[in-house]
Amino acid sequence: QVQPVESGGGLVQPGGSLRLSCTTSTNIASAFITGWYRQAPGKQRELVAQISRVGTTVYADSVKGRFIISRDNVRNTVYLQMNSLNTEDTGVYYCKTTQSGWGQGTQVTVSS
Repeated sequence: QVQPVESGGGLVQPGGSLRLSCTTSTNIASAFITGWYRQAPGKQRELVAQISRVGTTVYADSVKGRFIISRDNVRNTVYLQMNSLNTEDTGVYYCKTTQSGWGQGTQVTVSS
């Protein structure tokens, strides 16, 4: 099964920004849905944002107005631009398409 590769995580102060990237070995633009998920310590994995094949986006209420999901078909990459980060955004972020398994994730830590 195809595994996405996530990157771009790191340590950032509250109020800061990060951009995560997700790529796969297959044509990511052909996926019915590509989603970004996160898992905070001690919590279940949750959907953060998703983008459909035709570009329709959906966001969790907790990130609306702060996060933007986008896709670059030329670079075969889905991005998650995260702005105005707060400590509750800390967690491991995963990318998954409707045709893939889970990748290794990328750690995002928001701390002063």
